[in-house]
Amino acid sequence: MVREYLRVMAVFHEDGSILPVSFKLPDGRGFAVQRVSDRRPAPSLKAGGQGMRYTCTVLGKRIYLFLDENKWFMEMP
Repeated sequence: MVREYLRVMAVFHEDGSILPVSFKLPDGRGFAVQRVSDRRPAPSLKAGGQGMRYTCTVLGKRIYLFLDENKWFMEMP
């Protein structure tokens, strides 16, 4: 399974936490993250691999962004 990495803008807080605020898909379309409702270590069942999984709201829909060894990817539906 091929995993495509994303360009993500994120905020790094004083306590070391990282929150994504926007991202670009490989085709160049950009999206704002409206809300991050959860952050936890978890496997990506669709894309393979494991990392920090961010449950995000984008355009009113729930998506999962993963941070794996300083690279971001998204589970595609």
